[in-house]
Amino acid sequence: MIDLGHARYCDEIVRQTDLLRATLVGADLSAKVPTCPEWTLGHLARHVGGAHRWVETIVRTKASADVPEDEVPDFVGPGDAEPAALDAWLAQGAQKAADTLRAAGPKTKVWSWSADRSAAFWARRMTHETVIHRADAAIAAGITFEVAHDVAADAIDEWLEIVAWSQSTGADEEANELRGAGRSIHLHATDAPDALDAEWLIEFGEDGFTWRHGHERATVALRGPLADVLQAFYRRLPADSDRVEVLGDAELLDFWLARASFG
Repeated sequence: MIDLGHARYCDEIVRQTDLLRATLVGADLSAKVPTCPEWTLGHLARHVGGAHRWVETIVRTKASADVPEDEVPDFVGPGDAEPAALDAWLAQGAQKAADTLRAAGPKTKVWSWSADRSAAFWARRMTHETVIHRADAAIAAGITFEVAHDVAADAIDEWLEIVAWSQSTGADEEANELRGAGRSIHLHATDAPDALDAEWLIEFGEDGFTWRHGHERATVALRGPLADVLQAFYRRLPADSDRVEVLGDAELLDFWLARASFG
């Protein structure tokens, strides 16, 4: 299991936001985001910046309940007609979130929508929220998405944990369907260093699914560079893309991808 550590997560919130900002420089903010069809690039930027400010408010106030968006200072941000102001707003929000999370420390108890009600949860969640939306922005802008191997592997770990949590609560009907003994999915990053253990085995059971790191035969395997496996597993890249390889029962992978969610 990968653990980047609280300080690294705080640093990554800023780093990933800086990379997102670089993607948006000179881009048409009214351009549609194919992987988030209801959004433009401007909407995506404000979603990320608003999320950073929301989490910063939750942690700073040690909230014991969800904080409504209208109670978050400067939640909405500038419009598309002010790209320089939007860029500065993104940078400021990421830095504020990172500073507040760093000052709080990982063990500070705060509200979250998950079973883990700590500042550590939010530092990790905001890292990967920003990573995945940076992938969305790269796709919309037509540029290559790149991400550090350990960050990408941890994003897959976190996604599996979220889907498993969603299934365990019984609240997500689609996640509840991820069951049925005798089936399995293997994720295999072909370009990651051996020490990273960037392989995953998801095993379906009658009561749900479990997962672990490991290299074993499975009903279906998804293979490719780690950044592309991450994007495919997060439904940012089609599973039939020539950038990844699907071996075995492709319908099982499609079954997973259609149902893996959290809310």
